[in-house]
Amino acid sequence: MTRPAATKSVAKPRTRSKPARTADAAERLRLLVIGALDDLKAKDVQEIDVRGKSSVTDLLVVASGTSSRHVKSIADEVVKKAKQAGLPPIGVEGQREAEWVLVDLGDVIVHVMLPRTREFYGLERLWTVGDQLPAALAG
Repeated sequence: MTRPAATKSVAKPRTRSKPARTADAAERLRLLVIGALDDLKAKDVQEIDVRGKSSVTDLLVVASGTSSRHVKSIADEVVKKAKQAGLPPIGVEGQREAEWVLVDLGDVIVHVMLPRTREFYGLERLWTVGDQLPAALAG
């Protein structure tokens, strides 16, 4: 008795892709961050859209605190609200010194700084270079 020839099945390679965040989810995250900053009275909050300039994130939010304790409290509030919304941070850096605390939420990165640190590093100037046309070219 002969057996039928076994057929070899070719399995397709499985790929896993990162689920795309919708515009609504990104906007929800932005509003959550702005709300947390507002709750703890962060100073001089600025949003910088870095889509097309960086592949790391879509939005940078830069804010100031009045003291190291205030900076740490603001960053802690951002982390707390993000976790409550089911969006825990990828990473948090600088909490010990609290001169500049970075909260990485993926699509949004939050920088909370003391005013002197913020002025020294000038993130706003760094990320907005070339965004506005010189007055002579604007016509």
